[in-house]
Amino acid sequence: MIPLVDLGRQFGSLRQEILDAIAGVIDSGAYILGPKVAELEKKMAERLGVRHAISVANGTDALILVLQAKGIGSGDEVITTPFTFFASAESVSRLGATPVFVDIDPESYNLDPELLEASITEKTKAIIPVHIFGQPAEMERINEIARKYNLLVIEDACQAFGASYRGKPVGNLADAACFSFFPTKNLGTLGDGGIVVTNDDEMAATIRLLRQHGSTKKYFHEVIGYNSRLDEIHAAILLTCLPYIDEWNETRRTLAARYREKLQHLRGLQIQPEKPDLFHIYHLFSIELDHRDAVKDALSKQGIQSAVYYPQPLHLQKVFTTLGGKQGDCPVAERLSERILAIPISPFLQEEEQDQVIDAIEKSLEV
Repeated sequence: MIPLVDLGRQFGSLRQEILDAIAGVIDSGAYILGPKVAELEKKMAERLGVRHAISVANGTDALILVLQAKGIGSGDEVITTPFTFFASAESVSRLGATPVFVDIDPESYNLDPELLEASITEKTKAIIPVHIFGQPAEMERINEIARKYNLLVIEDACQAFGASYRGKPVGNLADAACFSFFPTKNLGTLGDGGIVVTNDDEMAATIRLLRQHGSTKKYFHEVIGYNSRLDEIHAAILLTCLPYIDEWNETRRTLAARYREKLQHLRGLQIQPEKPDLFHIYHLFSIELDHRDAVKDALSKQGIQSAVYYPQPLHLQKVFTTLGGKQGDCPVAERLSERILAIPISPFLQEEEQDQVIDAIEKSLEV
């Protein structure tokens, strides 16, 4: 089997370094909010050029905590994309606010800024653009609209660590940004993890309070909070992986360019264009296919893993039925959900394996 992402090879390449890092944590006796967490937060803030990096339990909590820190809740609306993982909208609903779905651009697959203003109401408090698959959203235009209406902008950068927009790193493009360290992410750990980055001092202080049961002094609690802390072992693993992330992302980009070169001539297949002023880090490499399911089945029969991201747009999910979303509301997202297929890409995908994937796609389209 050629996996979609080969985590065994990726973490295996650093096996001894990771084991040494874990052993160091065990020997230290500090397991929660210890020196490794502090070191990771410092390095993340420095890398992204922000004042604060606050680690949390996962990417979903990161989104929830930013929204709560800014007082967003019942009666408020937050605009986001229907073409993303559920957590982007779930975090909004979790606080009693209402997600409002705006369709995506057919080339970037990201929130279409030209459709934003039509969905802004007096209840709108924030916009959550998602840098889907590792390509940054059109942040300059989104921020311009947000300033016009005095709206908060939160980057959902969970799939985009290491990407950049016109020379600026993702994570430094809005009021706050949220990253996930789920194992399959470009920078991941052996479990769950997340981080919020921001230049907002008050927001950062509130998130630090909320992540630790609403407490800054043990056994004294100022607000109802959460237990949302990044474990010291995960911080140690992330610090071990961090020096390799740029090399890994460059390998992904090289593989993506090779896919582009080898597949672009095929009928019934379309490849997302890459904008020259954006640094796409290819968390996923997805192709559009006229006969997506048939190609997926053909790849599976040849031992090649592929996956559909995402089979149903969020506005059509059962859980959001009460919001009144219907077929035709977001036609681009709906069309892509029927056409798109992610194929293997990871820093440890070998060229001969990629050739097998390419050959299998070619043959499946000839049938």
